[in-house]
Amino acid sequence: MEFSEYVAARGLALERFAYVLTGDAHLAQDLVQTALLKAYRRWRWVARAEHPDAYVRRIVTRSYLDWRRRRSSSEQPVGVLPDRPQPDVAEGVAERDRLRRALGTLSPKQRAVLVLRHYEGLDDAAIAALLRCGEVSVRSHASRGLARLRASLDQTTSPGG
Repeated sequence: MEFSEYVAARGLALERFAYVLTGDAHLAQDLVQTALLKAYRRWRWVARAEHPDAYVRRIVTRSYLDWRRRRSSSEQPVGVLPDRPQPDVAEGVAERDRLRRALGTLSPKQRAVLVLRHYEGLDDAAIAALLRCGEVSVRSHASRGLARLRASLDQTTSPGG
């Protein structure tokens, strides 16, 4: 498969994957562009791989984790300023926003594990190989991430939340 054919066939799916991972459409596009650039440089090798898409998703995931590591000591942007009233939005949009915010409370590894497990449908062994950690670490990140998600979602549904 030629590189341009791959991008035409899988580009949008990679962007959706990156968006679920990051929660930011612009960052998702940047991560996909970075991943595609890296994949293009080694395309002959990537195209011969048994699963080229897994290879490129791995680049997206590693780029996301690297980006988060670089930004970990700097300011984090927020979606809505606290002193501004919330706009009256449709229920579906509000639910997606609530989930997006809850995902924002996760550490980068927790988010990556949960996205790879629940969005990509990977098992613990595949996630461990992708993130270069042990399966026990994957289960730990998943367990702590789900607990944090539940706590965050419970806070936003409580009367004071």
